[in-house]
Amino acid sequence: MPATLPKVLVETACAKVNLTLRILGRRPDGYHELESLVAFADVGDEVTLRVDAPVGVTVSGPFAGAIDGENIASRALRAVAEAAPALRLGGVAIEKKLPVAAGIGGGSADAAAVLRGIRRANGAQASEVDWPALAASLGADVPVCLMSRAQLMWGIGRETAPLPGIPALPAVLVNPGVPLATGPVFQALNAAPAPERDASPDLPGPFPNITSAAEYIRERGNDLEPAAAGLCPAIGTLLAALGAEPGVLAARMSGSGPTCFAIFGTALDAEAAAERLRAHNPGWWVVATTLT
Repeated sequence: MPATLPKVLVETACAKVNLTLRILGRRPDGYHELESLVAFADVGDEVTLRVDAPVGVTVSGPFAGAIDGENIASRALRAVAEAAPALRLGGVAIEKKLPVAAGIGGGSADAAAVLRGIRRANGAQASEVDWPALAASLGADVPVCLMSRAQLMWGIGRETAPLPGIPALPAVLVNPGVPLATGPVFQALNAAPAPERDASPDLPGPFPNITSAAEYIRERGNDLEPAAAGLCPAIGTLLAALGAEPGVLAARMSGSGPTCFAIFGTALDAEAAAERLRAHNPGWWVVATTLT
């Protein structure tokens, strides 16, 4: 193994934001057929891999205590060890900056960041591993988080295609401080059987500017929003607050909630809105960001 390979690698597990989410129905295997336009925020958990440390995962940060059960990052380490025993692993430290059970893919993003770190730590030897397949084995959202850039995802989320024709979107993310598990939201949706898919969906866009992207987001929406709001009424409060901000172009829920987002015409509008929302709602997690 070349001595030039790094021993400490830092990855940002960026928040995943479902700009749109269509649920086409429930599949025979129990999963749901979906189509979603996904982008990633420039905020996220910080994931550090130290290849000279014992293999394992430690978690710190403001949302560390909210993790329930085994961390998916631990499963990522085990999956790599089983698939490619010769690769260098190590100790993973996660600074948990994103809310948990929030609809922004925090756990999946952490697992994907672990995979990216291991890939970087092993240089050319890592090219022998099918990283997308390994990501898919960990969960439906991990493949899209592995790429961590704007994509269209479909199927159960494991099929993705990059979406180059979308501008950077100034945005505000807001979470009410209440977790919302994905399972009950899908149960409340009570979707009909999904039709058989015989082709990949067309890529949306291109979007020449922020306004055209925001119009598409408004029109497509999120099919899980009514079901999630029925379980977590705070979602309606968040959307109303975001929709009332000056300069807002679109306001929607991400994933299965409860985190909501708003798209703004400029970064200055987004930052000003975040400041106001934070001041008036000290119990909320509020951050201005750019989605790409």
